[in-house]
Amino acid sequence: MAKIRDIELGDFPLLLAPMEDVSDPPFRALCKENGADLMYTEFISSEGLIRDAAKSVQKLDIYEYERPIGIQIFGSEIESMRKTAEIVERTNPDILDINYGCPVKKVACKGAGAGILQDIPKMVEMTKEIVNATKLPVTVKTRLGWDDQTKYIVDAAERLQDVGIEAISIHGRTRKQMYKGEADWSLIGEVKNNPRMKIPVFGNGDIDSPEKAVEYKQRYGVDGVMIGRASIGYPWIFNEIKHFVKTGEHLAPPTVADRVNAAIRHLEMSIKWKGETLGIAEMKRHYTNYFKGIAHFKEHRIKLVTSFDLQEIRDELNWIKENSEELRLVQ
Repeated sequence: MAKIRDIELGDFPLLLAPMEDVSDPPFRALCKENGADLMYTEFISSEGLIRDAAKSVQKLDIYEYERPIGIQIFGSEIESMRKTAEIVERTNPDILDINYGCPVKKVACKGAGAGILQDIPKMVEMTKEIVNATKLPVTVKTRLGWDDQTKYIVDAAERLQDVGIEAISIHGRTRKQMYKGEADWSLIGEVKNNPRMKIPVFGNGDIDSPEKAVEYKQRYGVDGVMIGRASIGYPWIFNEIKHFVKTGEHLAPPTVADRVNAAIRHLEMSIKWKGETLGIAEMKRHYTNYFKGIAHFKEHRIKLVTSFDLQEIRDELNWIKENSEELRLVQ
């Protein structure tokens, strides 16, 4: 049984990764319904939160049905991160997560996200200050290292545990790799199998099928897996993995009609949460994935991703739904 303090997550929990402009409340609602055990918000800038920037503050929105839910923060200044921990605590999430993994240039090159992997002592010091500033359980999301020469994750994870974090999620790439190449889980396995590690260790990177989740569970012994890109437009992956772990069998994949229903609900929730213009714009990255693998779908996909007219998009989705029997999923 994986536990973060007194939060029980089950035998092999599936975590939704915090993804910028993806892991918002509408998307999280669909993932929760489809089996995600623990979810994190999009990462929130400590400087933005202290300045009371609207975009940062809006990301603090969490809902009862999402629990357990973690709020993720990032920043490069220890004092700002400490203050941010206090602000986050007032929102009453279940967990506070620190982002030490974002590889994006504007974050990492300012010493935040994966940028801090170039300064492990600072990473440990910042973590200690945050742990001391909040009553919430603190978790960390990070990578193997900055580049191939600095894969210090086995030592770093132990030091982070020593200053009080209560779980760690590790993406099996360096910052330099970004999202390219294959994730290397061997070092994640080393962290998990380090006899000094007592906290849950979650693996992240390239989990895109039930088979892979089970294979990596058995091979590396991780306490659970964190799923990111494979869940975009496909929230069903969580229940599919759970069913496969339990029975060794595959759930029937979602039909074309299931996909349309999910896309429509997602769109409506997005508009309700962030307004029509932004709601329509940010849905575009999801449509391609919702309708992946459908034969002769190109013209419908182009309409969905290029239109900014809500009625036009609704009409297109409804047409796909009404004609879902004729639209085939290519296996």
